[in-house]
Amino acid sequence: MTLLKASHIEKSFGDRRVLRDCSLSVAAGEAVGLVGINGGGKSTFLKICAGLYEADFGEVEITGRIAMLDQEPDLPGQTVGEAADDALSWHADLLASYDAALAELDMDKVAAIQSQLDTRGWAVEHRVDAMLLRLGCAPREALVSDLSGGERRRVALARALLSEPDILLLDEPTNHLDIETIGWLQGHLEAFAGAVLIVTHDRYLLEAVATKIVEVEDGVSVMYPGSYGDYLVARAERQASLMKAEDSRLALIRREAEWAARSPSARRTKAKSRLQRLDALQAMRPLKKEETFELDLSTGARSGSTLLEIHGLRHGYGDNLLIDGLELSLPRGERLGILGPNGAGKSTLLRLIAGRETPLEGDVVLGGRVKIAWLDQHRTGLKETDTVFEAAGAGNTFVTVGDKPVHVAGFLGRFLFKRQQLDQPVSVLSGGERARLLLARLLLEGRNLLLLDEPTNDLDLLTLSVLEEALLAFDGSALIVTHDRAFLDRVCTSVLNFEGDGLVVPYSSRVQVEAAQARSRRESTPAEPANPRQAAPTRPPEPPRKKLSYKERTEFEGLEAHIEALEAEHAQVEATLGDPTTWTERADQVDGLNARLKALPGLIEAAYARWEELSARS
Repeated sequence: MTLLKASHIEKSFGDRRVLRDCSLSVAAGEAVGLVGINGGGKSTFLKICAGLYEADFGEVEITGRIAMLDQEPDLPGQTVGEAADDALSWHADLLASYDAALAELDMDKVAAIQSQLDTRGWAVEHRVDAMLLRLGCAPREALVSDLSGGERRRVALARALLSEPDILLLDEPTNHLDIETIGWLQGHLEAFAGAVLIVTHDRYLLEAVATKIVEVEDGVSVMYPGSYGDYLVARAERQASLMKAEDSRLALIRREAEWAARSPSARRTKAKSRLQRLDALQAMRPLKKEETFELDLSTGARSGSTLLEIHGLRHGYGDNLLIDGLELSLPRGERLGILGPNGAGKSTLLRLIAGRETPLEGDVVLGGRVKIAWLDQHRTGLKETDTVFEAAGAGNTFVTVGDKPVHVAGFLGRFLFKRQQLDQPVSVLSGGERARLLLARLLLEGRNLLLLDEPTNDLDLLTLSVLEEALLAFDGSALIVTHDRAFLDRVCTSVLNFEGDGLVVPYSSRVQVEAAQARSRRESTPAEPANPRQAAPTRPPEPPRKKLSYKERTEFEGLEAHIEALEAEHAQVEATLGDPTTWTERADQVDGLNARLKALPGLIEAAYARWEELSARS
């Protein structure tokens, strides 16, 4: 059953035509990924579907209740608890309808509502606190007016999920969520019975959840059935076909124009149809070229082999100890991913390195010739009243790229900013456009130590890919706080995990972190309590365990290296599948890689179990 259908949507803001002809439909059980470049109209299309914007042309048909997570949500009530409780108004309405039907003795209606309540629950208030805890929201008593942007979004996401809609519209739901919570959200969306329309830069989430992809391209929607991987392959094939057709159109225009210029017959009445065909070919909308840009963050500056050293770092606020005795050495070329739950101290570590805060104990030592660039998750550093032109050039008409002066307009053009955007104030830019502008300024700064706090938030998939390539080629070092699993696996050479109570532990990869967390959960899970009603059967005493044989000892000694190799392979396969080029250049290997990815967790688990068995006998 189709729950959401948008047909031929058009929308303009002033003289800027954002959507020219966008259509989509989402049925129950389907999840549609909405993709496209920043500023291309994805969020606008989403808001039109939600009824927050009115389309200039076209219509939206909705069957059922709808809930939306906006990038800048408004929350009702004064506290987090009030905002979350308000999301259960559907349940209060259902109970009121049940009572009214009973009073009217409308037993058919009573039975219908009772069936809904039996399915959805007669008491649901306990779900609020569970959802707030699950998403890492602020306490119930926290004032909405005091919440940060990320905290507001987490509460808004909780509201959207608690409202149990038929249609769920999500605009960048993974922003400000930690990796564990993103994994939980992914499972929740996979099990969701309604319709989902989602804008996200998280490629792993798209691959797992989306049943089809709709791309907003030059104001027009194009639908690709299947997963995100299927979309990459189909899109590449479509672009190749369109380019071939465009080349044929241009060649035909050239031939017809040459004929019209040299042939006297072109002026005769019987040749009018041929001239009309030429006019029609020229009037056709030309194929829009693939938009891309390059970001070269390399400085070419000489620096020591070690850019950063941290000794005995200890820091926290009041009784909340975030970092306790951290030792760290960051060599040139290292790209260190920083993981941990929200509020664990990841951003605090970057502020300490940048000198924005002073540690309680310990030292942060920068190497010679080290210059720091910091991109924070709030995208500060831009004045809202500045124009895009002023923000990029700091008031100058020319900027220096490498050793050459470049006009600001031309420089911004490299980052896909149109001429008509240069006089716009920064305040009207989308989150992704702000990020692109800050990346442009980052290029101009020429720094060799990058501190990047959630750099992937609000980026479109194109800009994300460009940033990945720039970091892979970067000749300095970077510390990157990110919850984007694909970005982390592809870019970071190692990770640092905040594990609570001030403990910060280095790992070789995200997969190794998750394996350690899985082991910890297994070890901390209490054994099932015995049922007192059932007498435990009497067992004969177990014979003493045999010592390891020579073969088993050899196996035991090699198991740790075997486990590390499996975990490294798991990380490599995930990174390969997360690389868009895999789907275009190595499409014949994708099925095998997916099969291997599914098999590896079981092999790792079995290896750990064997290690524990042999360890107990060693």
